Amino acid sequence: MKKIDIFNHIWPMPFYEALIGHIGTMTDITMRSGAVPMMTNLDRRFEVMDMFGPDYMQVLSLASPPLELLAGPSKAMELSKIGSDSMAELCQKYPDRFPGFIGTAPITDPGCVEECRRAIEDLGAVGMQIFTNVQGKPLDLPEFEPFFEYMASTGKPIWMHPARGANFPDYATEEKSEYEIWWTLGWPYETSAAMARMVFSRLFDKYPGLKIITHHAGGMIPFFEGRVGPGWDQMGKRTSGEDLSLVRKALKRPHLEYFKEFYADTASFGSRKAIEHAVEFFGEDRVLFASDAPFDPEGGPMYIRETMRVLDEMDMSDDLRRKIYQDNAVNLLGLKL
Repeated sequence: MKKIDIFNHIWPMPFYEALIGHIGTMTDITMRSGAVPMMTNLDRRFEVMDMFGPDYMQVLSLASPPLELLAGPSKAMELSKIGSDSMAELCQKYPDRFPGFIGTAPITDPGCVEECRRAIEDLGAVGMQIFTNVQGKPLDLPEFEPFFEYMASTGKPIWMHPARGANFPDYATEEKSEYEIWWTLGWPYETSAAMARMVFSRLFDKYPGLKIITHHAGGMIPFFEGRVGPGWDQMGKRTSGEDLSLVRKALKRPHLEYFKEFYADTASFGSRKAIEHAVEFFGEDRVLFASDAPFDPEGGPMYIRETMRVLDEMDMSDDLRRKIYQDNAVNLLGLKL
């Protein structure tokens, strides 16, 4: 059985050099990424991967922050292309380690769909990565629909990574978030809010083939199933000035069914309960192994090791364990091992 890590992060050296050349000094989250050797040093990445045996494989993706926050549309597109080209080259050179890569599209660029097409159809990307908001804009705006329409037509999944920084305050009276609350609690909220906007804007009704993988076990949604389901059955009763009951009535199916159509990964920093909730909520065929390496105190191995430990110790059938580690990724991503 392979152990296919579908969401871990890398900055291939050509991309890293182009990024440094553009932004110069790194700060905040980019500084953290640049300080982890496994992000840019391929030898160190192989050392970490070897700790988990020859069956451990990684599907590569660029690390946050979103390219749109680092550069204007044209430069973001240039960085995107360098990232996809570099990851495709690594997959071709080391297929036993890297069975696939995820492209990153700067969704603000008019050429976004064409770059998605190039990454998927020419380079072989197994899907595309986006973030939960685009420079503060929600993903359900009409200007982003061409991206979702194209991705639905391909059958390839979208990886949705949370994006939120310290400039998003914890309270309306403040100017910035304290104690990294923006990350610890803000990122799961970002994921959940983006999922809700997609559901209630009828994105899944418009594009039935849409497949979206949520990071960190689906954010808050599995834990808050009661509020999301029966709680939102009363949508509109808390609001005056507009009839929000029409939102639910416009959906083709009960809203909770759409939330269960998302996929989730196991990147939960070693939380058994988070993974259990994800499996119970999304179902056995919609949870995939991911570690979020290399962002742990050990610079790579800890999150892989702890996620594997949880999965190996959980009370589940061998068939389910195989699905999470391997089969769901093979089926969803179209991998050929």
